[in-house]
Amino acid sequence: LLLQKRPDEEHAQVEQQAVTSVPAWYLATSVDGQPHVRPFSFAQIQDGKLWFVTARTKDVWQELLQNQRFEATSWWPGHGWLILRGHAGLDDQAAPDMREAGWKHLERLGEHYEGAGDPTLVFFSVEEPEAFICNHDEWVPVEL
Repeated sequence: LLLQKRPDEEHAQVEQQAVTSVPAWYLATSVDGQPHVRPFSFAQIQDGKLWFVTARTKDVWQELLQNQRFEATSWWPGHGWLILRGHAGLDDQAAPDMREAGWKHLERLGEHYEGAGDPTLVFFSVEEPEAFICNHDEWVPVEL
């Protein structure tokens, strides 16, 4: 069952809670018919939308430039699997506090950048989100 599409902060908070309840989740992109999956671990809400951070030098960013559609998945303890689909909003509108939080998060993971203002860092929003919760038997909507 499909989680209702609501571009509001309440919906984004449910998505953020699900993906940040574990140390990492997986984000998939597809270019030239070949899916690519990689771990992600930063998510923050700004302007009622969920945002992720990466680096312009990473394959994931280059792939999103070619095809903005992605899918993310995470085990949400006590709920089941979250599947989040959307389009990457490529217009980096990260506020200074989110930019600082994303940079510090990546630094804790062992990545190194020239501070929160490093132009290598790039934030993308989740546009047109669709979310599902499922277990081995059924797909269950999240009550918002």
